[in-house]
This record gives sequence, structure tokens and C-alpha cells, in this order.
Amino acid sequence: MSDTINEAVAALSQKMSGGFDGTAKFVIDDEGSIMLDENGVREGDDEADVTLTANADTFRGILEGDLSPTMAFMGGKLKIDGNMGMAMKLASALG
Repeated sequence: MSDTINEAVAALSQKMSGGFDGTAKFVIDDEGSIMLDENGVREGDDEADVTLTANADTFRGILEGDLSPTMAFMGGKLKIDGNMGMAMKLASALG
């Protein structure tokens, strides 16, 4: 597992300490994938209700609160596939 994935798992675990009602996958370009569900956060590449894809800098900005997920999506820096309602719920939890 890359350092970027390890850092993202730790940051997401802290932000999403209550778990998530659904499944979400974060794909970080050239690094790997992270899964988020009711059990918490872990590295993984399973099927998910929603998949969010971006580069490492974009994910770092979102996790650090420097970039809102909505602005990243609107600016073309974040790609979302799957359940948009779930994506919005996740964005509000991260924001």
C-alpha cells in the first residue's frame, strides 16, 4: 500500500468515525483505491454504490478541507460514477 493510500485511509477514518450508510470507493490515480462503508475505511477495490476518482492532490485538498468535493466535481477535478445521492451525502460528511 502506498504512503498516499495509508494517509488517505487515516484521514478518512478520522473524518468518518461513525461509518457510512452505503458503500463508496475512492480511486486515487496511480496510487490505488479506498473503500468506505458501515464498517469503516480500508484499502480495497470492491464494488460500491458510488466511485469517486481524482488525483492525489485533489483528494488531499478535499481531506484537508482546502477544496470542497462539490467544487472539485464542478471544476472537473473529481469524477463521480454511480449513485449521485450517495455522492452528495458523502460530500456533506466530508465538507
